[in-house]
Amino acid sequence: MPTSYDIPDVLDRREGPYGEVVLRRHGELLQIIANGCFLMDTSDGRSERMLVDAALDALDDRPAPHVLIGGLGVGFSLAHAAANPRWGRITVVEREPAIVDWHRAGPLSALSAEALADPRTNILETDLVGFVNETCATFDALCLDIDNGPDWTVTEGNGGLYARAGLTSCARVLKPGGVLAVWSAQPSAEFEGSLSNAGFQQVRTEEIPVARGVPDVVHLAVRPG
Repeated sequence: MPTSYDIPDVLDRREGPYGEVVLRRHGELLQIIANGCFLMDTSDGRSERMLVDAALDALDDRPAPHVLIGGLGVGFSLAHAAANPRWGRITVVEREPAIVDWHRAGPLSALSAEALADPRTNILETDLVGFVNETCATFDALCLDIDNGPDWTVTEGNGGLYARAGLTSCARVLKPGGVLAVWSAQPSAEFEGSLSNAGFQQVRTEEIPVARGVPDVVHLAVRPG
């Protein structure tokens, strides 16, 4: 007989611009589900924090770099960036209004309230793919976590971000010597090749150690300049 702990409680369910998004509580964990696909929960956050740290470590010693975080998620990446005074500005692009609401006035605010109040933080409610294709802004680092990886996208339209045209757009919005960091639930040798073919340098993949199973990874690449 399942207990209440075994069955997730749906806290909110909304029809967003890209389909259904759901916030659930499973025991002590909060989970985000998009169109029936599990995206993330509040169980760990090591890989999301590594996404931000790896990008910063790959930068040169330029003062007050500006980071773009693609995907607000449960807020681990934003909170970790805001905890580091070295970042000059922190821009977050999130396309789901529900997720932004859950952070501003919902259960996820416990993770992100301090970061959202940080004057360096700016939240943009828009689609990341369209943003990198159209913006005139430039950044020192792009930390992208909008899918389960280049080979497992949440929506079909995201696939173009990891192809030649999308990577060219990412390079365009990066300042010379800027860093592209992409979170993935598994390594992708094909994506490493795509980064190199798009003109990025110092392409490498860093793994997050796990006790068993396939590790989460961060793909890193630097724009020449």
